Amino acid sequence: MTVSSAVPEGFRSGFACFVGRPNAGKSTLTNAIVGEKIAITSSKPQTTRHVIRGILSRPDAQLVLVDTPGLHRPRTLLGERLNDLVHETWAEVDVIGVCLPASQRIGPGDTYLVREIAALPKRPKLVALATKSDLVAPQRMAEHLLRIQALEEELGIRWESIIPVSAVTDDQVDVVTSEIVKLLPEGPPLYPEETITDESDETRIAELIREAALEGVRDELPHSIAVTIDEMVLREGRPEDKPLMDIFASIVVERDSQKGIIIGHRGERLRQVGQDARLQINELLGMPTYLALKVKVMKDWQRDAKQLNRLGF
Repeated sequence: MTVSSAVPEGFRSGFACFVGRPNAGKSTLTNAIVGEKIAITSSKPQTTRHVIRGILSRPDAQLVLVDTPGLHRPRTLLGERLNDLVHETWAEVDVIGVCLPASQRIGPGDTYLVREIAALPKRPKLVALATKSDLVAPQRMAEHLLRIQALEEELGIRWESIIPVSAVTDDQVDVVTSEIVKLLPEGPPLYPEETITDESDETRIAELIREAALEGVRDELPHSIAVTIDEMVLREGRPEDKPLMDIFASIVVERDSQKGIIIGHRGERLRQVGQDARLQINELLGMPTYLALKVKVMKDWQRDAKQLNRLGF
């Protein structure tokens, strides 16, 4: 969808995505470039569950950043569908930024990812990003950058550039943005200038609740959590200058034992999830909200095609 009439000469627009192992800083970097939180972040693997687009509009360019699930060895039907989404996205973007955290050694998971990209029939341009640069000393960073460079020959690829970056300290985020923009094709904007994401408010709210629910859980539980918004409506009878949004949502898990973990002792954990999520939802909507959460069991939903479709996967 193109939306412009008078486009300055040399204007660039296109799609880019970041790839990397779990917790490599992909979503944090996406949020830093867009300038607003559009993707939830967590140290848990497979936090990102669907394709999220964050849009940065500048006078000279429009960059659409596609935040995708991480490529992984699937153990469920959900995992297979997420991997398909990743491959579809890779085939459509103009630039891929490969996130290789400076705080970790480059391992088989990283080389597997880059090999998969190298095997694409139409390969996007590649930028190497040494993420989490704030966590390492200069000597360690120098070694890391040399190792990244060596991947070119090893895997038969070409880095357009190799950039150390820290989304947390905002170090070189602007450099990463400019480098990616340079690699986009010339063309008109794809979205209206004021758009920062094509996600609906309901989807973003469900994600913020899931992010709060992921905090502090361990083992297999993160994979089993999904969130649905059952109802979202402005409360009637409120003064115009004091609106209140009523949100009713369900946290979906796969087993009764998981339901107990999410609810916690005397409901304390569920209350905490509600409080944490509500603060961010208030900020997103720009108004106070009333958030009512319940926990539902959908047995083995990750392996059930009907349930997956119902949950939007």
